[in-house]
Amino acid sequence: MTEPENTTFVRGNEHLDRLLSDPQLAAEVAQAHEAAEEMDRAYAMNLAMIRKAGQMTQAEVARKLGVGQGVVSRLENRNDMLLSTLHDYLMATGADSASIVVTVHGSRIELDLAQLRHTNPNQRSA
Repeated sequence: MTEPENTTFVRGNEHLDRLLSDPQLAAEVAQAHEAAEEMDRAYAMNLAMIRKAGQMTQAEVARKLGVGQGVVSRLENRNDMLLSTLHDYLMATGADSASIVVTVHGSRIELDLAQLRHTNPNQRSA
C-alpha cells in the first residue's frame, strides 16, 4: 500500500474564495444564482402554489384560519385582497415571514407584512 501524498487542509470558504477569484467563474456563478432566484419567484405566481409548496391542502389552511375550505378556495382565486388577509393566509400556509419587495427609482424597498398587519389592530381582514 502506498502512502497518501502530503496534502494540506483548505477551509471550504477559502477554496470558494479562490475559485471565485476567477472573473469568468464568478460571473457564471452569479448568473446561475440569479437564474435560481428567478425560478423561485416564478414558482410562487399564485396563492395555491404557495400553499402547495407548504405541502398543505385547502382544508388544512382553512382549519388554521378558522374558516371553511370554500373560503380558502375563494381567497386563492381573488384578484384583490387586503394585505392583512394575505399575511394571515401566508402564515397559515407555514410561511416563516412574509414581505413585499417593490422597486422605486432603482431602490428596493421591503415591506414586512407582519409589521403592517399590526400597525392598525382595529382594521378587519377581508
